[in-house]
Amino acid sequence: MNYFEIINKCLIELNYKQVSAFSELTKNDHKKLKNIINVINTEICKSEKWNFLQRKMQITLPANQCELENTIPGRIEAIICNGQKFEYYNNFEKFFVNSQPSNTYSLYDDKILLPLFNQNKVLEILYYTNNCAINSQGIEKFSLSESADKSLIPDAFAEPLLVYGGCMRLKGNPQHVRFNYWLSMYRDALANLHSKSSQSSDDSPNVKMFRK
Repeated sequence: MNYFEIINKCLIELNYKQVSAFSELTKNDHKKLKNIINVINTEICKSEKWNFLQRKMQITLPANQCELENTIPGRIEAIICNGQKFEYYNNFEKFFVNSQPSNTYSLYDDKILLPLFNQNKVLEILYYTNNCAINSQGIEKFSLSESADKSLIPDAFAEPLLVYGGCMRLKGNPQHVRFNYWLSMYRDALANLHSKSSQSSDDSPNVKMFRK
């Protein structure tokens, strides 16, 4: 379900009039709803290490160089070199005097700090993307902005999370006649997302609510 369809589904839930084109979303509540859906989508994507946000890329560390510009578009999970996983070490100062523990990396001033090698090394970077949406051409982007954009949250969960979460956040009144229904559907969808996204039986589903 794309951005426009999510908004129209919200309008149905709210007993508002649907629109036939994205350009018709000009009323104040339309604008609020567009923003709320984006906020919820971003909050959910940033709240966990979701498997649907996992990405990897390769970069080359030149010989005799121990710093790289951090161009990774997300949160680094691991750096692998020659089949060896490098662990994150938060005391970046150790890297400047070459006294850090072996097989570690650190981050400082938009740079990745690494051990010094006498030959080029290809590093495999495992990370969680900062992007939360994807456009109709399959290009990832940070937020939903165009009619055909979709959330990176899997479709089966994106619809109830964004629709019921959007309605709940727009009204923001627990006394609203449908508030408890929206809250229940949102919680169920989030719990199901945790359950279906777990890659190990050791992962325990939990529910988080985002309300202002």
